Amino acid sequence: MRLGTTWGVIPTKKSLALCDKLTVSTFFRHRLSTVLVQLKFAEHLKEAVIYIEQGHIRVGQETVTDPVFLATWNNEEFVTWVDSSKIKTKVIQYNDKLDNYDMMQ
Repeated sequence: MRLGTTWGVIPTKKSLALCDKLTVSTFFRHRLSTVLVQLKFAEHLKEAVIYIEQGHIRVGQETVTDPVFLATWNNEEFVTWVDSSKIKTKVIQYNDKLDNYDMMQ
């Protein structure tokens, strides 16, 4: 089951019997809004949905505006703020990592 192993919902490609044990919550855990909460980009799901819909989040090189986008285990590590995001700037500023060049933009 290539789809399942790619998403990390079943551990092996050898048996389709494991697919019988999949639940809706298995796929819910891979929704981008849920992943944002797990990665501490947002405190609550509602906040995560707002960030996504407003275009503050990208996965790899793609800006995602659909909160039900399914993030695979492979691309969860590539979830980040869009470079032009005001929220990204605030987070960097809060962590005292904003340099003078960033402040001018």
